[in-house]
Order: sequence, then structure tokens, then C-alpha cells
Amino acid sequence: MFRLFKENTKIALGAIRSQILRTVLTVFIIASGIWALVGILSAVNALENSLLSNFAAMGSNTFNISRYDFSSQLNRNSAETRINPVIDYNQAKAFKDDYTAPFATTSLSFTASSAVEVKYENKKTDPEVSVVGADEFYFENSGLKVDQGNVFSEIDILSNLPVCVLGSDFTKNLLKDVNPIGKTVSIRGAKFRVVGVLEEKGSLFGNKQDLRIFIPIQQARSLFSQPNINYEIKVMVQNKEFLNADIDEAILTMRSIRSLHPTQIDNFGISRSDDMINQLKKQTELLTIIALVIGVITIFGSSIALMNIMLVSVTERTKEIGIRKSLGAKSSTIAWQFFTETLIIGQLGGILGTILGLLTGYIFTRFVNFEFTIPWGAIIGAIIISLIVALISGLFPAIKASKLDPVEALRYE
Repeated sequence: MFRLFKENTKIALGAIRSQILRTVLTVFIIASGIWALVGILSAVNALENSLLSNFAAMGSNTFNISRYDFSSQLNRNSAETRINPVIDYNQAKAFKDDYTAPFATTSLSFTASSAVEVKYENKKTDPEVSVVGADEFYFENSGLKVDQGNVFSEIDILSNLPVCVLGSDFTKNLLKDVNPIGKTVSIRGAKFRVVGVLEEKGSLFGNKQDLRIFIPIQQARSLFSQPNINYEIKVMVQNKEFLNADIDEAILTMRSIRSLHPTQIDNFGISRSDDMINQLKKQTELLTIIALVIGVITIFGSSIALMNIMLVSVTERTKEIGIRKSLGAKSSTIAWQFFTETLIIGQLGGILGTILGLLTGYIFTRFVNFEFTIPWGAIIGAIIISLIVALISGLFPAIKASKLDPVEALRYE
């Protein structure tokens, strides 16, 4: 059996080499379907991993109070479009003072600027650094972990000390090859002592999360005094069982601070981390379904093209089939010859399509600054699909070739 398979493989490879142009076109037709499937699934997989890892880091027992509800923005068609007033510092501070939920930590923060130049000795960054004013609870509530040093302490915040925590990118450029802890950097002429460096987070929709510098919130308010600053409130609940009750209390507290009447709707957003994760999963699942539909349609077209090409090959090689049969070749041997040829072409197309798909996914992730992860499920699926395409496409031509009458085949011109 193995010897027969080996012989058929040699014959199939010889036939493939003799029709190299047709083979290349056939392989590329099959590869195009696998390329579309693996490429799109690779991009979707990278998108899903990047988004979910950012929100999952905060845990499922946190919620944010901000100007708008991010989870509603993901489903804008069902959300009422309106302009909410900003959450200013007085309102954010009042919430932190008035919110009395037990075993809950509340942090305040705001993005002071997203285009700042940071200096260290005679070196400086491009004016693309984001400055975030935060308190001592911000890092834990946001799921940010320290790689070197420490984050702000309660003493740093109460004493309003000029300290800062850096994103990981600063150790790759501005503070490269030096121990950043204890070094002094300057922002708009104000000097800050580095107390910590965060673990790498990557980028999110072009937002370089590792190119952020965090300073105490009062320092940020003094250094950046533009009007209409919007503050964000993050709350972490120690016991997830109390999350719904604590959110209800947070809504009542914020409504009271905003002086809303009972008949008025909320003019702020409450975003639960688990809700955002579920919303993002739904969005990425939809993208996956779209990718599968596109891939299946393309692969269906590829299988038809492969079958037609193999039928043409059978017709062109009718005389060859007649000679082999007259020399004693069995119908099953002829069928296996064409079947093996189809399998080889199908697998070559599958391999080429998988490589092109992975390259496309990798280029996409580099372009949007996502972390590339190998989609093993898509690769295994591509191999199985290319095998199925070859089996289906090669079955009918192989049967047709095996049933040819040797006498009639020898007469064929």
C-alpha cells in the first residue's frame, strides 16, 4: 500500500511539474481562500486579545464613572445621543468624600495633556507624551502593575510631592541604559523624581499606553490649568457580590452631586469592566462570523475551480490513462493517482494561504500597534479545510479517470 502511494505521489509530482503554470494558478486559487480566512482571523484574534487584556486587567469588580458610558458607546444605535457636562474636580472630589460603600476604594484621575515633551538631562522626547494626574489608588483600580520601583504612596499625594511614575517606553528611549528610579525628569519646566516604572501595556487604537507619565493629581492641576477638565472616577469593590449594590449607591451619590431631579435621566456614565468585556466579545464574535463567511465563500469558489482544472487535466491526459490501463493499471490505481495529485495541490495551496494569512495578520498588528498572537485555531482550520477542499474537488475527477475505457482512451486525440 505504501509502495503504491509512493509511486502515485511520484507520478503526481511529475504531472504537476509538467503543468507548472496551471499548478501555480491552481495553488494560488486555493491559497486565496485560506489567505482570506487566516488573515482576517489573525487580525480579529489580535484585536480581541489586545482589547480584552486591557479591560480584564482591571478585574470584574471595578466600575468607572465618567462623562459618557463607554459600554453604551459600543452600541450607539441603541444609546441616546446627548452631550453630558464634564465631571469637574469639585464633583469628583465630592463623590470620593460622600461615597460610603464599605470595602471600596475610589480613585480620581484626569488626562492633563496628550502632547507633552519630557526632558532628562540633555535628552528629550517628541511632543507625544500623555500626562495623567492620578491619586494613590489609581494604579490598582486601573490594573496597572509596577515593573520597577513603586507607585504613589498616600504620603506622596497628601504632601503633594513632585514625583512621577513612567510608562515602559521611557526605559527604551529617554532613560535607556540607566536605572530610572531616582532620576529627575522635567515637564514644562517642572521637575519630577521618578519613583516607579510600569509594566508594558502596548497600544490601543493608536493610543500609546506605555508613553504616559503619571504625576500626583494636585501637581497636574497646578501645571495644567486649562478650563473644562474632565475627571474620571474609578471604583474597585473588594467583594464582587456587593458590586450591583455599590453601583446603585454610586449612581445615587453622583445624581445628588449633579443636582438631578428624580425625573431627569443620568447625565454621566457608569461603565462596569465586566460589561465592557462582554460588549467587546460580542463585537469580536461578529467580526469572526464575517471572517468565516468571507473565507467559506472564497474557499467554495476555490474548490469549484480546482475541480474544473482537474477535470480538464483528466480530459487532456485521456490517452495517458488508456496506456496505463492497457499495461495493467487498475481503476483504483488510476483514481488514486489523480486523487493524490489533487491532495498535493490542495495542501500546497493551504500552506501558502496560511503563510500569507499570518503575514497579513502580522503586518496589520504592527500597523495598529497590537500584540500579534499566532491563531492556532485558524491554522488548524485552514489545514483541515484545504484537505476537505482537495477531497471534494478530487473525488469526481478521480472517479471519472478510473472509469475511462482503455480502448476508447487510446483512440482519444
